[in-house]
Amino acid sequence: MGAVNMRESKLTRKTKETDISLHILLEGSGTSAIDLDDQFLRHMLETLTRYASFDLELKATGDNPHHLIEDVAIALGAAFRRSLADIPVERIASAMVPMDDALVTVSVDIVDRPYCDADCPDPLYSHFLRSFSMSSGITLHIIVHRGLDDHHVIEASFKALGKALKTAVVPRESVLSTKDAVKYRSG
Repeated sequence: MGAVNMRESKLTRKTKETDISLHILLEGSGTSAIDLDDQFLRHMLETLTRYASFDLELKATGDNPHHLIEDVAIALGAAFRRSLADIPVERIASAMVPMDDALVTVSVDIVDRPYCDADCPDPLYSHFLRSFSMSSGITLHIIVHRGLDDHHVIEASFKALGKALKTAVVPRESVLSTKDAVKYRSG
């Protein structure tokens, strides 16, 4: 297969509650420059991009943690979807990650059939994962096999999501589907 164009997307999203700008590059090195007040969200986004080997620049402000987490997930999912650029990819991938007491498996399918079933001990981060899945159009399953510390479970989930996405976005020669590529027409 020939050289792949740089798959990237820039996006801004402004509402009454949040103001977000981001740039994602799939052919990255796992670096991030994230400017937001929620330190745990920043840590999870840095973790996701490091394990996915994506580059991410993000600046976000919000009126409360729920709106910030939800809208960052929506913006990130939309930018991820745009960055794929209709290039055929491996599509389906899973990753299992241990982190201290936590053991988590994540499976993804980049299929434009959004669905999310995510074991997550924190409702805000469960909402993040669901919002990311819906706005990116992916199928996402997260299974927590064990874990006592919520931080470890959530972080293992973000690490596993990054590893699964890294594998799922690998370019391939043809669409991996018995339906071939889906095409939409107006009218």
